[in-house]
Amino acid sequence: MNSSAAQPKEWAKQIQDEWKILEKDLPETIYVRVYEGRMGLLRAIIIGPAGTPYHDGLFVFDCFFPPNYPHEPPMVYYYSGGLRLNPNLYNCGKVCLSLLGTWHGQQNEMWIPGQSTMLQVLVSIQALILNDRPFFNEPGYESSYVGVEGEKRSGKYNEDVFVLSLKTMIYTLRKPPKSVFSLQHFEDFVTGHFRNRALDILVACQAYKEGARVGSVVLKDGVADPTKLVHGSSEEFKVTIPKMINVVAREFVKNGSRNCEQFQASRS
Repeated sequence: MNSSAAQPKEWAKQIQDEWKILEKDLPETIYVRVYEGRMGLLRAIIIGPAGTPYHDGLFVFDCFFPPNYPHEPPMVYYYSGGLRLNPNLYNCGKVCLSLLGTWHGQQNEMWIPGQSTMLQVLVSIQALILNDRPFFNEPGYESSYVGVEGEKRSGKYNEDVFVLSLKTMIYTLRKPPKSVFSLQHFEDFVTGHFRNRALDILVACQAYKEGARVGSVVLKDGVADPTKLVHGSSEEFKVTIPKMINVVAREFVKNGSRNCEQFQASRS
């Protein structure tokens, strides 16, 4: 990676324009840090959307603006922790997205110099990749698995993904994104996010343990709203989730979250 000083002024101005767009239009559930000393670098944390198996999770991405930007798309690396929780997010860090040129697509889905932006990339990752039915992100699955069979496989995939999302929460808490060029804000952000969201995450896990389908939990006054729940989780999932609740609750307690001890299994 070349330093910012070695890049043309036009490149630097384009990056500054990107910063302005992000500052003005970035959704509340996407957070970005930039580095004035290394303008080509950007780090983003995306909060998993409600109603999906990624809800309340934190997903970390490092972005790089290449020397020919914006004539070629940015490069994006995903911190996977070695876990594959989406067909588009590889455990090696690759992000598979037409907009990035890492997947083929329609012409209007590809990077368009002068029109496409980093904001568009981040919003696309949140909306198109971290969605409520990621099973169908796999090429050909939407046409191969239709009707009841497709919904069954999609539901099972969501259960597996949610368990991996919980493991990602643990991984991110234990090894938060390290500061780069003396920037430390994201380490505090990670601990603060999970300290604030811990109880809601565990309440949702408890509802899943009792048979609710992943993504169907809507909290009202700190409890799952029974009028919103959709039941139908698998028996295998109902056996797995209590073990994860205990591990996650222990990490949340260590992180300083309150009212999470009740979710920990008693030790004999």
